[in-house]
Amino acid sequence: MDKKSFKVEDKLRLVLVGNPNSGKSTLFNSLTGLNQRIGNFPGVTVEKKIGSVRINEKVEAEVIDLPGTYSLSPRSEDERVTFDYLNDSARTDLPELIVVVADASNLKRNLLLATQLIDSEQPTILVLNMMDVVERNKQNIDIEKLQKRLGIPVIPMNARLGKGTKELKSVIGNYQYSKANKFIEDHESKDALENTINRFEKIKGIIADTLTKSGESRTATVTRKIDSVFTHPIWGFSIFLFILFLIFQAIFSWSSYPMEWIEGGFLVLGNWLAETLPQGVLNDLLVDGVLAGLGGIIIFIPQIAMLFMFIAILEDTGYLSRVSFLTDVLLKRFGLNGRSIIPLLGGAACAVPAIMSARTIANKKERLLTIFVTPLISCSARIPVYTLLIALVIPADKQFLSFNLQGIIMMGLYLLGFAAAMVTAFVMKYVVKSEERSHFIMELPIYRTPRWSNVAMTILNKTKLFLFEAGKIIIAVSIVLWVLSSYGPGDEMANVDAKYKTELADSNADLTAVNEKIATDKLEVSYAGHVGKFIEPAIRPLGFDWKIGISIITSFAAREVFVGTMATLYTVGDEENTEGIKAKMQRATFSDTGEKVYTRATGYSLLIFYAFALQCMATVAIVVKETGGWKWPIIQLVYMGALAYFSSLLIYQIFS
Repeated sequence: MDKKSFKVEDKLRLVLVGNPNSGKSTLFNSLTGLNQRIGNFPGVTVEKKIGSVRINEKVEAEVIDLPGTYSLSPRSEDERVTFDYLNDSARTDLPELIVVVADASNLKRNLLLATQLIDSEQPTILVLNMMDVVERNKQNIDIEKLQKRLGIPVIPMNARLGKGTKELKSVIGNYQYSKANKFIEDHESKDALENTINRFEKIKGIIADTLTKSGESRTATVTRKIDSVFTHPIWGFSIFLFILFLIFQAIFSWSSYPMEWIEGGFLVLGNWLAETLPQGVLNDLLVDGVLAGLGGIIIFIPQIAMLFMFIAILEDTGYLSRVSFLTDVLLKRFGLNGRSIIPLLGGAACAVPAIMSARTIANKKERLLTIFVTPLISCSARIPVYTLLIALVIPADKQFLSFNLQGIIMMGLYLLGFAAAMVTAFVMKYVVKSEERSHFIMELPIYRTPRWSNVAMTILNKTKLFLFEAGKIIIAVSIVLWVLSSYGPGDEMANVDAKYKTELADSNADLTAVNEKIATDKLEVSYAGHVGKFIEPAIRPLGFDWKIGISIITSFAAREVFVGTMATLYTVGDEENTEGIKAKMQRATFSDTGEKVYTRATGYSLLIFYAFALQCMATVAIVVKETGGWKWPIIQLVYMGALAYFSSLLIYQIFS
């Protein structure tokens, strides 16, 4: 499309660009609401957010939220994606309008990108976001004069509250391209640094002409006072750990009731289906396979949603930027930098987007080390595993200094993962060689109250993504596992029926106990049982039986499949379907010794195994793409597998 022939038609594309922390994503959410989806840019793994918005009765727009960038001189992989997109002349399918979102309280820095886009002669609108901050800073921006100086439409806005959205839509609907003022002429210096200096000099003149200021805001003063504590080298770390402690206490305490309701609901639904559907293979498949597998993961949605909620709140208030600043000195000692903390904290939600977010790290060595250690951070997929196993070995009413012991152990597992990541990074920094120097620069935004609509949307989108992505895998695995658990080679299943024929005919026999023995024996001679028995000798030293072995194999598809697998294995043969998975696992015994499987030693051993093992195909795939080959993913897989196995072996020997 010829840039100079831009015309608003019935369909166009809005491309949102801007500096990090300018409110670009807030505007995207305000425009698109729930009409958005997540994908990747072609050829790269950087996340792309696409949505749609009705501009007016005639015009509908596709909205793309590009990764944040400070200028059109990219340094990180994220900035490179934005640069490549904006300079791609092959984009001809729709008329495109660039919407530059700028932090109005920091015009000098934000106008650099805006003037570069103006000089590229692309149809552009400037949105001055955070005008509420400008007012609190006792500043005033002459919008009309700024429009004349830049030569493009300028829209004042407060995207957090949706103020200015109608005005933006009106300008978009009536936009007509006209060549704007040129800031750096083509005949001027070709030196990038000199051009940037010249550009900043002209920007300073524009700001002097359009911005008036009468003092510092109370918000900036309060932010500075809070930061004197929150970014303190001692108090800052203490506050950060205390916040983590409160989060994990809340996750366990607040989620207990909804989890019980969900578990009860699935038991009722399972019984209803079992009684309503005709008896046979389809009944068993739906109740013992699909429903048992899904129920085993959906029960943990309250905890996962709470984790996403707390992360969204910390990010929205500006606190996560302080965590990056605070941890930079610490992380440098381990071969990382302050920007690494964002992927590491993001790994607490999911390793895949966390590894993708490492593209903001300009230093290649630090980026590689961050990618390598991020899977050691406990992700939300581990929460179902942790919750189930902790509940098995730690009573719900057990306390330590009036705090829930289950929540303390959960936090300990997250800290253990972080410690393992740091030790691994420290060793790897001597293995990976690089002469590239590292610099860490980050602007700390002022503290703000969370945008609750954004927090709610984050919870909804992330939980939905987790549920549907995990759900597809769990349904597939549950169906396969049900088949392997319900059928066996040769006449082995029939032989089990024959073995208990006499007991079933005895009128004085306990039929419930006999049927339970039949179900157990049939499971052992099934195809799944044969696979589990084959690998059991390798995992028995860790305290694991063959059922745990099957779960370890299936959960490589996704860690949370462990719970679904356990639910399926322990539900096959349970015709009454009256017990939850935890109760069934608590009664489980080794078939050869009769001893309980889930002792404290086995529970701790399994927790450590899942804390360290790389049980996630999606993570392996994303590391292959991000590192450009199989070398580092294979090293990562072997290292984390060995660390998980030998750590579990050590823990089991200590506690048994």
